Amino acid sequence: MKCEKCGAALSDGESYEYAGQTLCEDCYLDIKAAPKACDPWAVYTARKEALGNPMLTPVQEEIMTLLKDKGALTAEEICKALSISETEFRINFATLRHMELVRASKQGDKIYYTTLGQ
Repeated sequence: MKCEKCGAALSDGESYEYAGQTLCEDCYLDIKAAPKACDPWAVYTARKEALGNPMLTPVQEEIMTLLKDKGALTAEEICKALSISETEFRINFATLRHMELVRASKQGDKIYYTTLGQ
């Protein structure tokens, strides 16, 4: 048996079911523990912790710089420009959103990501 997301071999008793898929522990945890962009408690906590001087990871810094320089971009454009996966982008965007540094808005059928000042 193999994980339907990453293809890793699974032994008996080492698989997890989620949304009709059989997953390995790592893929299951990635889905279940992923930060959500719209989480009021996370926003409150991050805003309080980041007051005035947010501590950002290198990827978060790159996302912020790209959005400041280029303006509104889609997730695909950001991932391509920074050579990161969509999952990595979404995790880091959620954190930036919690700190109220970025936002997303739907324009037509696409979602664009910007800094709050744009």
